[in-house]
Amino acid sequence: MTQILLILHLLFAVTLIGLVLLQKGKGASMGVAFGSGASQTVFGSKGSIGFLLKLTILIAACFFGTSIALTYIAAHQARQSHKGGILTEAEQISKITKQQKTQPKPLISTHKKQKTTVKKHK
Repeated sequence: MTQILLILHLLFAVTLIGLVLLQKGKGASMGVAFGSGASQTVFGSKGSIGFLLKLTILIAACFFGTSIALTYIAAHQARQSHKGGILTEAEQISKITKQQKTQPKPLISTHKKQKTTVKKHK
């Protein structure tokens, strides 16, 4: 679920960047003087402002929604890790060292193997 939400979040982010770059800025009316005014007829008589603005608001709302959902999921997982559900790496290491200290050490034999030499008879 988290992976799907993260992929949607990234798609909304890229789409939002593209939509913002497509919209015309305050100084874009200077282009009409050089013959680029006819390109606005694709989005209607008013130009692209109405359509792109509505689409940008929709994608931005979706982006904020996925941001809040991802934050909630991350906080929920962090809360579970403190309750013993998921251990961090440091907690796992400390748990292993505590277990090693409480377990009895195995007996190690201190007998050395005797070297056997075989003498050859002449």
